[in-house]
Amino acid sequence: MSNIIAIVGRPNVGKSTLFNRLTESRKAIVDDFSGVTRDRHYGKAEWTDKEFTVIDTGGYVANSEDLFEVAIREQVVIAIEEATVIIFMVDVTTGITDLDDDIANLLRKGKKPVFVVVNKVDNTALENEASVFYSFGLGEIHTISSMTGSGTGDLLDEVIKHFEDIPEEENNLPKITIVGRPNVGKSSLINALIGKDRNIVTPIAGTTRDSIHIHYNQFGHEFMFIDTAGLRKKTKVKENIEFYSVMRTIKALEDSDVVMLMLDAQEGIESQDINIFHLAEKNKKGIVILVNKWDLIEKNNKTIKEFEEQIKLKLQPFTDVPIIFISVLNKQRIFQAIEKALEVQKNRSKKIPTSKLNDVLLPIIEAYPPPALKGKYIKIKYITQINGVAPMFAFFCNLPQYIKDPYKRFLENKLRENFDFSGVPIQIFFRQK
Repeated sequence: MSNIIAIVGRPNVGKSTLFNRLTESRKAIVDDFSGVTRDRHYGKAEWTDKEFTVIDTGGYVANSEDLFEVAIREQVVIAIEEATVIIFMVDVTTGITDLDDDIANLLRKGKKPVFVVVNKVDNTALENEASVFYSFGLGEIHTISSMTGSGTGDLLDEVIKHFEDIPEEENNLPKITIVGRPNVGKSSLINALIGKDRNIVTPIAGTTRDSIHIHYNQFGHEFMFIDTAGLRKKTKVKENIEFYSVMRTIKALEDSDVVMLMLDAQEGIESQDINIFHLAEKNKKGIVILVNKWDLIEKNNKTIKEFEEQIKLKLQPFTDVPIIFISVLNKQRIFQAIEKALEVQKNRSKKIPTSKLNDVLLPIIEAYPPPALKGKYIKIKYITQINGVAPMFAFFCNLPQYIKDPYKRFLENKLRENFDFSGVPIQIFFRQK
């Protein structure tokens, strides 16, 4: 389970700029028109030794004027329920608006730690004006400039004090989560696999009320299913169904070993699916892609190949992922999907003896050494696998700082060709010998 920071506030106060700074990405589109955030709304971040997920709520607001404010309030309600810490962002240059007051009212009722963050404070005069925001009654205010980054370090020092220490689970069975956009058939798949008797396990340590743990033990396979279909009464999540499902997905994804990303064959892979895929990759989870409703597609002898190529093109650079075409309705290939997920879990925990690694890879490296840089030749002398939850390899060499990304990808491809890490992200480090 992950600690989640949700950045809430009305449009155009600088939520995306702060999000980009925390996740060190430029992925969210930032513009001066309100409501422009459209792209990536969640990402991994770390501060000191704490990792967490950041969510920029701006991208989930309905476009139509009358629904706009309702949608923002609704989001704040979801954030209060699902996030660990809430950053409430306001803009010093506009002062307090009615919508800010509404949001503050909601946050006061919630039980979660809230940080009032006053943005665009670029000089001392503005520093004095920021004190007006104490009137929210939400405690201390934090002044920052998300453009220049001033004040964000102090803010994060305070935020991480509120993180929950997450206990390690005792349960050693592989944990598989099915994720995907609403209505692709996630619950139907679980029902089809399990039949009628759902063995719902809730009192496990670390289980939230949000995801159901189901013990699966049939046909010689045993593992835990994490069902994100959720136990929650649908509140007023009409506008924010996507935002709500993203919150849910992130929590379940962090909790699992292998993520089955389910797509709708008629819609193909969409930007939200790609975001989920990259989040799973960043979290070093095993990944299997399931294309559901395959029975509804008109087929010729090229269909599967073309479909696979389209998907892999959008997932670059990590494309060594099993793709299985299923129909939950006709129970077509659904058990194959489970077998593949368990294979991926084996790949994820695979340990390769050092002698074998060196026997296989050193001759390849000698034949194709890293390109020389500034007349200096790089020699890789020795390779070993580092212990960790997912495969990590250390390459010991004389000049680690000179090895560039293309060569790193070349080595990753050679590892994959020789040792089958299908469905698993690999990390490679270069160390000084």
